[in-house]
Amino acid sequence: MKKIEKKVSRIGVLTSGGDAPGMNAAIRAVVRTGIYNELEVHGIMRGYQGLIEDDIMKLESRSVANIIQRGGTILKTARCKEFYDYEGRKKGYENLKKRGIDAMIIIGGDGSFRGAVKFSQEFNIPCIGIAGTIDKDIYGTDFTIGFDTAVNTAVEAIDKIRDTMDAHDRIFVIEVMGRDAGYIALHSGIATGAENILIPERKTDIDALVTGLQETKKRKKLVNLIVVAEGENFGGADEVQRKILKEIPTAEIRVCILGHIQRGGSPSCLDRLIASRMGYHSVECLIEGRYNVFVGIMNNKMHYIPLENAVKTKGKIGDEWLKIVKILAS
Repeated sequence: MKKIEKKVSRIGVLTSGGDAPGMNAAIRAVVRTGIYNELEVHGIMRGYQGLIEDDIMKLESRSVANIIQRGGTILKTARCKEFYDYEGRKKGYENLKKRGIDAMIIIGGDGSFRGAVKFSQEFNIPCIGIAGTIDKDIYGTDFTIGFDTAVNTAVEAIDKIRDTMDAHDRIFVIEVMGRDAGYIALHSGIATGAENILIPERKTDIDALVTGLQETKKRKKLVNLIVVAEGENFGGADEVQRKILKEIPTAEIRVCILGHIQRGGSPSCLDRLIASRMGYHSVECLIEGRYNVFVGIMNNKMHYIPLENAVKTKGKIGDEWLKIVKILAS
């Protein structure tokens, strides 16, 4: 972690990438911790897009009143192709410069952090990263803001689906979010007793899945729950259903895609707590002169790594989890 000599006086905070429940709690913590330490805090609307368009406003303590329980993000979020180019990033820097903003806190995922690393290297702006993503796929932290809420939303929905599944002796294929990471599928699947969990980190053996369903049918076990991450290599829930019906035409299968319901809703207590803690410590990092740092929590302690390390290394699902799935579903 590189040290800087200059003293930070004005902080810009933005949310970028996909929204996640708990982002508002992190914004609140950044603003109030900054003000407590006699720093100005400016909210940058719509992520890097707002940075380029100078859509920036000063935030006061009252600006973040009554938001800790709200999902989404009061600062909004957007994808910004212009920020991929140097000229776009330079526009953003000029907007910070004219306002005297000399540091940024980025709440988002690895794509947001990649942009922050490049921006900081080019213009010597201290940047702090806070993991706000429901996918829980950022290296260097046990928690990401939004994951706990998203997985509990999925569990609640799957529990309700299981009731009707049991009543009708059906196979349900339920698709949850996770384009590149299977943590939501893994955790919600284990928590709801899924017989099969399909994730991007492991190639789906669809033939083995079909064989397993045929064997359970012989044992007169007609209820089967299959939880699929959207980024699973076979093509998601619809393709899984198609393949099963091709091999077992008599199977009664229903597909349910939970979709963006997992992104919304009031954040859980855990998400509010970790967001508040990360937001507080992100400001403390800037006060202490830490540069390009990712703020995480590991073993219930604050954990800091260079921001570029959080970008280069992905969180991984261990073999033990997959063994648990196999044993508990048998």
